[in-house]
Amino acid sequence: MSGRKRPLVVVAGVTASGKTSLGIRLCERFQGEVVSADSMQIYQGMEIATAAPTAAERAAAPHHLVGFLPPGEPFSVADWAARARPLIARLHEAGKLPVVVGGTGLYLSALMDNLDFDGFSGDPILRERLYCRAQEEGKEALYQELRRVDPPLAEKLHPNNLGRLVRALEVYEATGEPMSVHQRRAKERGACYALCALAIGYADRERMRERIDRRVDGMLAGGLVEEARRFYQACPGPTAAAAIGYKELKPYLSGEEELETAVSRLKTRTYQYAKRQLTWLRRDARYHWLLTDRLGPDGVFESACRWIEESGIL
Repeated sequence: MSGRKRPLVVVAGVTASGKTSLGIRLCERFQGEVVSADSMQIYQGMEIATAAPTAAERAAAPHHLVGFLPPGEPFSVADWAARARPLIARLHEAGKLPVVVGGTGLYLSALMDNLDFDGFSGDPILRERLYCRAQEEGKEALYQELRRVDPPLAEKLHPNNLGRLVRALEVYEATGEPMSVHQRRAKERGACYALCALAIGYADRERMRERIDRRVDGMLAGGLVEEARRFYQACPGPTAAAAIGYKELKPYLSGEEELETAVSRLKTRTYQYAKRQLTWLRRDARYHWLLTDRLGPDGVFESACRWIEESGIL
């Protein structure tokens, strides 16, 4: 691992595309360890809803930043970056290849775009005030505020993505500058890693929908309803409560509707989330796309290996 910039492999992609499996196989091939970039897999007790790596998968390759935080704790991209960067440095020093795996676009951008969060790691009081405002006035009020103070970022965010809206407004109020300005400065500084970015997707949207439906069915068979019930009994914080998989089941858990209706909504919202992931990732030309419905898991792995070897980062 020579050269001025240390190597970093990113495995991104839509939900239910096979990121976890690919990340593990790449670690086995290139002597690496997984750094999770999933904003919900950080929480304890949410393994089924977040499709967190199983014990067997963690045994196959070391995983970091998974299941270390109680669901009541808020957690931001700045918090994640503050943990991920020194962890990646330690892996480099140990001669390991960091393989960052996840679908949370802002976490990935924090590394790939070298975003600087020094000086505003977070303001819990301000963050809570913004969440309370969203409850009282609705998410649309926060989105319109963001459109006023940071139009470029607002164009990139979905109006329903409350966590991102809160974070962007928190950064603006804490620093006096829009998040998009911090992002522009990061790009001017340049990347700090020798990067190979891979993204797993589908050529056929219907195949993606079918795969997501099977994923949800598997989660239900694995105990998702019981996990969701325990989750709400524990009074989680607002960040964890945003996880897809729980809020869609809440009307069923409270006796307001049938399970079939809740499951149908869960599948639809998971598919919508996957489409938003696609939109985010496709804006970034650095990703090399691997189409799983054309290549299959083995083909995706072989193509990823070739791309890493030919990228010159190692």
